[in-house]
Amino acid sequence: MVDLDSEVPPLPPRYRFRDLLLGDQGWQSDDRVQVEFYMNENTFKERLKLFFIKNQRSSLRIRLFNFSLKLLSCFLYIIRVLLDDPTQGLGCKELNWSCSSQNYTPGTIDWSPIIWVNRSLPLWGLQVSVALISLLETLLLSYLSYKGNIWEQILRIPFLLEVINAVPFIITIFWPDLRNLFIPVFLNCWLAKHALENMINDLHRAIQRTQSAMFNQVLILISTLLCLIFTCICGIQHLERAGNRLTLFDSLYFCIVTFSTVGFGDVTPKIWPSKLLVVIMICVALVVLPIQFEQLAYLWMERQKSGGNYSRHRAQTEKHVVLCVSSLKIDLLMDFLNEFYAHPRLQDYYVVILCPAEMDAQVRRVLQIPMWSQRVIYLQGSALKDQDLLRAKMDDAEACFILSSRCEVDRTAADHQTILRAWAVKDFAPNCPLYVQILKPENKFHIKFADHIVCEEEFKYAMLALNCICPATSTLITLLVHTSRGQTAPWEAFRQLTGTKQIFNRESQQSPEQWQKMYGRCSGNEVYHINLEESVFFAEYEGKSFTYASFHAHKKFGVCLIGIRKEDNKNILLNPGPRYIMSSTDICFYINITKEENSAFKKQEKHRKKHESKLSYHGASRLPVHSIIAGMGTVAIDLQDAGCRMSSGPTLALPSEGGKEGRRPSIAPVLEVADSSSLQTCDLLSDQSEDETTPSDEEVSAGLEYAKGYPPYSPYIGSSPTFCHLLHEKVPFCCLRLDKGCQHNYYEDAKAYGFKNKLIIVAAETAGNGLYNFIVPLRAYYRPKKELNPIVLLLDNPPDMHFLDAICWFPMVYYMVGSIDNLDDLLRCGVTFAANMVVVDKESTMSAEEDYMADAKTIVNVQTLFRLFSSLSIITELTHPANMRFMQFRAKDCYSLALSKLEKKEREKGSNLAFMFRLPFAAGRVFSISMLDTLLYQSFVKDYMISITRLLLGLDTTPGSGFLCSMKITEEDLWIRTYARLYQKLCSSTGDIPIGVYRTESQKLTTSESREMASQSQISINVEEWEDTKDTKEQISYRSNHRNSTSSDQSDHPLLRRKSMQWARRLSRRAPRHSGRTAEKINQQRMNLYKRSERQELAELVKNRMKHLGLSPAGYDEMNDHQNTLSYILINPSPDTRLELNDIVYLIRPDPLAYAPNTAPSRKDSFCNTVGQDTREETQL
Repeated sequence: MVDLDSEVPPLPPRYRFRDLLLGDQGWQSDDRVQVEFYMNENTFKERLKLFFIKNQRSSLRIRLFNFSLKLLSCFLYIIRVLLDDPTQGLGCKELNWSCSSQNYTPGTIDWSPIIWVNRSLPLWGLQVSVALISLLETLLLSYLSYKGNIWEQILRIPFLLEVINAVPFIITIFWPDLRNLFIPVFLNCWLAKHALENMINDLHRAIQRTQSAMFNQVLILISTLLCLIFTCICGIQHLERAGNRLTLFDSLYFCIVTFSTVGFGDVTPKIWPSKLLVVIMICVALVVLPIQFEQLAYLWMERQKSGGNYSRHRAQTEKHVVLCVSSLKIDLLMDFLNEFYAHPRLQDYYVVILCPAEMDAQVRRVLQIPMWSQRVIYLQGSALKDQDLLRAKMDDAEACFILSSRCEVDRTAADHQTILRAWAVKDFAPNCPLYVQILKPENKFHIKFADHIVCEEEFKYAMLALNCICPATSTLITLLVHTSRGQTAPWEAFRQLTGTKQIFNRESQQSPEQWQKMYGRCSGNEVYHINLEESVFFAEYEGKSFTYASFHAHKKFGVCLIGIRKEDNKNILLNPGPRYIMSSTDICFYINITKEENSAFKKQEKHRKKHESKLSYHGASRLPVHSIIAGMGTVAIDLQDAGCRMSSGPTLALPSEGGKEGRRPSIAPVLEVADSSSLQTCDLLSDQSEDETTPSDEEVSAGLEYAKGYPPYSPYIGSSPTFCHLLHEKVPFCCLRLDKGCQHNYYEDAKAYGFKNKLIIVAAETAGNGLYNFIVPLRAYYRPKKELNPIVLLLDNPPDMHFLDAICWFPMVYYMVGSIDNLDDLLRCGVTFAANMVVVDKESTMSAEEDYMADAKTIVNVQTLFRLFSSLSIITELTHPANMRFMQFRAKDCYSLALSKLEKKEREKGSNLAFMFRLPFAAGRVFSISMLDTLLYQSFVKDYMISITRLLLGLDTTPGSGFLCSMKITEEDLWIRTYARLYQKLCSSTGDIPIGVYRTESQKLTTSESREMASQSQISINVEEWEDTKDTKEQISYRSNHRNSTSSDQSDHPLLRRKSMQWARRLSRRAPRHSGRTAEKINQQRMNLYKRSERQELAELVKNRMKHLGLSPAGYDEMNDHQNTLSYILINPSPDTRLELNDIVYLIRPDPLAYAPNTAPSRKDSFCNTVGQDTREETQL
């Protein structure tokens, strides 16, 4: 049994009305010691204050009761008016006053109808009761609110109105003769307004919701307007009892017509008191209403800035996504909206922008466009506040995009803000999918819970690295991840109605240039996915090899199958190779102009099946004849294979079997199931090539024999382990410095090292952890070690020890402290014999006061490099893509001006990539990381795009997945002729899948430009025929001989150059004597002389600096440039595309490790295993 003494007694009931009066009497009989903590609340006044004022719920009830009393009093007044008859003259008879019942006569006023009214006894009783209760309540609240100043309570307007309306009724109780005295009870409407405002405030406090200032202000405005009209109606009606004796409806009509400034004049006040009241009410309205409207307008403007709310009803009935940003720029907004709404299935979605900054003018103008005003909602608020997340209805959102501010000076601080936003959203809405953009790779592991992550520096450096070995990789990836305008719903509907198989991209389809048509059409290719058993493209290849399916799908439908994903595995495999057998449950990933669901070819399905059933099969392999011949003119089958190809420089060997002259070369068929005897498996782990297996004497003496393994040290957490070329022992930090000798070597410049391959120079501000991702793809295990390019990091600031500890295991990686502003630093790091120079955007210059000026320094520096080293391939990163037009800028280049006009036309048409036809972008020489923002946006529809992009860039390595590489078409490979035959040759020999072509061709020049370029090869200018006829023949001969004798060293004599320019100017002054053609030729030759001299001056400047630094100028070639060529990318070109010399083909090569023997390689076993074990342990950490 429970001890009664141990039981806890119930808490005393507090805050109830009977306890306010009786107190806690039940505790007095208890023997225990009672401790009272809030003694000030035990007084009677404090208890009343707690009940009437402090407690929200009880105070709300009191105010609601008070509001009801005021409305009741106004209602009783209206009843009294309706029952009143001014002609009876009640009230004046009891006091023996003279009462007139006659009509109004001008000039005289009968005051008795104004002073006395007809009030029945029951009505009087109700009004007295209401007045008495109201007066007692007002006195009680005034007493409880008293704080030492009695006049402050008495002189309040609500208290005075209460006294005016209630005290006369109390007096009539003791003086019955005054029961019919007029009392302005209609003034209680102002007290009702005051009670309503207090009631609304208590209501919001009681339900714990933040009130809307806009709602309160609108309520105050409406109530003020109603009170003014009601006061005017009742006042005019009562005063006109002595005049026109208007009814309430007539007074209402008069007030509405007067306040609306219409003024018909059919109803007007007749006596001066009513006229005075109208004047007073108009003056009050002119003062009070503008103040209310001003406050309402101010709140409306503030609400427009903050954005208001996204209603719960809309969130539950409509679909929306939330975009969280630190600051919203117009470029970022338009990129997001254009890419997001490019997909037909997202047309009904709404975009809610949550930004802590105020909306700027440009964004406001754009969001007022009808296209966006009905779709985009801007909310000013912070993602760290649950209140703002509730306004955006984050818990009902389909997705949340969190973007970092890349223009911040402190990018680490920007990442910290992004991390907090991601945590806040995950805490508030755990089920909302997160799409997060992070800047630095070391901060990525904090947001691993996000559904999709794009690390800017990871993608940037990996893309720039692949640009050095696979030209224009950045352009290739950018075009693949952007949505073509050719995929909009109207164009798809038109294509389906017309029955066309594909709809090509509309970019530049009206351009007169053939390369622009091909480039624009192929740029519309994107990556799509479909289940194999549901696909018309790939369903017939179930049970066949991957390369067989890829080749025949490209041959029949023009689609490029690049990868698959198994049903029981989340990993995507790019080109799993010919040994992979397609299954019905596989998800196929392919490149095409449009997805299969939007392709109109199903009408020919039955006809094609009947046709295939009649085809004959050839040989024991049971392959259809059309698959063997492949429709390319092949008349024989060559099953002989060439030797193992190198990964970066393969050659498509011409079949040796060709005894009969005139016989067209044949290509082996792509087998349905891979045969191990017919596959060329290049095991890169075993280094089968003799020159790599047996190191040369120079390599042995220099200790340059490399191993393959996982890097033992990673500079940040979360980096994907990649099998790379490594050194047996790490290089001392002192040997990593290129421009300073140490005790291990005495080299002080790149020339002294004697590298066999050309350099790759990276100019960056700091050695961030993202720079590690630039080195890894260039040292991947599938790159032949004889083709590894030395890497030189030209850094503005010295790197830290952690970064040096990460790169010291890689071969031929050096750093140097310097800047691209300094010519000596450039020459010392080996820019004269570098293959590529990568200029990374500096963090300190990413923000500028004026938009688009952040790239000013980088653009000018790169332009200087372009002028000094015209043969150097420069890859530049810019902050703003719009600044691409300034790269390799030539003001008088007519072709560049034509491209500028084309860009403007494409922008007017609404192209997502209006700058795609700029020559630097098309050639892959310029890149902006903001172009990859579309990768994150596309992940909302294509959740596989980030994974595929990471595999292509080498950021992730999945076992069995291929990698991106390239091959160059040489003269020995032109026998292939077409892209389709190349596809078959690669699939049948090594299992490579081509995905595009990088083509370089001569730029077509105008007549004047051709004449200019032809004249640049001439060193001297022959102007004898332009001399004046008055000059003697001896003078002409002297000038001619003198010029010819000094033409060879003209650039070494500035004085001679100045005299030549003066000579040309003198000739130009005489030009009007000759024809227009003569003047044009003189002017052209003069400009050629000037340009030629400028180039020689630049060359002399570089050579003099090289001599000053002790460097040999032998490798500097100032005249070798590529200004007359243009390069562009053809993604998944049509099968009949002709191959040209020097074409570079992008390949997805199968993973060599997937076909490696089960036994470990005999060489370097211990090192590879040890390094791999260390990396696995570090990855777990």
